[in-house]
Amino acid sequence: MATTWIRRSLPYAGMVSAVVTIAINQITSKMAMSNGTSFYILSVYSNAFAALLLFPTAYLFHRSKRPPLSFSVLWRIFFLASFGCFSDMTSYSGVNYSSPTLSTAMLNLVPAFAYILAIIFRLEKVDFRRLSTMAKSLGTVVSISGAFVVTFYNGPAILNTPLTSGSLTHLSLSSTQNWVLGGFLLASGAFAVASWCILQAFILKMYPAEMIVVAFYCLFVTIQSSVVTLIAVRDASIWRIDTRIGLYAILFSAIINIACRLYVTSWCIWKKGPLFVALFKPLAIVVAVIIGVIFMKETLYLGSLVGAFVLVVGFYAVIWGKSKEEKINNDTQSSNYQALLLHENTEQV
Repeated sequence: MATTWIRRSLPYAGMVSAVVTIAINQITSKMAMSNGTSFYILSVYSNAFAALLLFPTAYLFHRSKRPPLSFSVLWRIFFLASFGCFSDMTSYSGVNYSSPTLSTAMLNLVPAFAYILAIIFRLEKVDFRRLSTMAKSLGTVVSISGAFVVTFYNGPAILNTPLTSGSLTHLSLSSTQNWVLGGFLLASGAFAVASWCILQAFILKMYPAEMIVVAFYCLFVTIQSSVVTLIAVRDASIWRIDTRIGLYAILFSAIINIACRLYVTSWCIWKKGPLFVALFKPLAIVVAVIIGVIFMKETLYLGSLVGAFVLVVGFYAVIWGKSKEEKINNDTQSSNYQALLLHENTEQV
């Protein structure tokens, strides 16, 4: 019984760790870019280093159950990498123009985009006569609303005194920022992330070796982002990493944010579907608030608590709806199997 509970909890634990990684990566990346590291180079070096780590690990991990890798699978991974490359570039540049807070806020759009795409590509069943469908639909809207409350509504301060504009947590705020452009880039990146989740689900059905898929994905993103960098930037000096925070940001992004998180995310997509993974994205803003309050002494506002509560209610509604559908599907499959056995026994008699 305990083993079954642990097995069922693994996707949830994996996605919570992925969300924490996203929030930390946004903060470290912003600090690196504020100290002169180009967001183009963050993408190129992080994916290149992740690919170097993943290829030997993947082929050892899947040495006994590695399916044949066809050209059909490879070109789909290359297409998947184009979404990843676009998402990386727009996300890093969006953070550069705005802030990690706005970046995590725009992740709230991922579940909405993913839900619409999952319905279009028939990865999610929609029957509004069923309570499970109503719970998933309303829960998605409620969780997104809660995340936006955390981001845009403060209310009275509850913990810590408000920080001054010169503090570390305000390193992203400057008079030269273009928040409109940053918001547009981050919204475009959110759509690319949702599309990535949907396409990844199709690829893993064809080729269920998650780590190999992620390794080739990182290789293709490295190639694509290098080409984009060579076209967009003619200054050769950007390829140098002159600051320690820039090196730390690349190492963290490569090892934790790309290699580990993408493998965990791919496994969760294979186990629970793209909507399940996309639904965790809004939790990143709550994690960012918690990290800010505990480690950076940011002010905790009432709006953060209210928004977090609303987000959790919506999240629970979607998970309840999906678990209800899974139970119905399992019962249906069990009934069909029993009917098949009964039919076979009748024929034998």
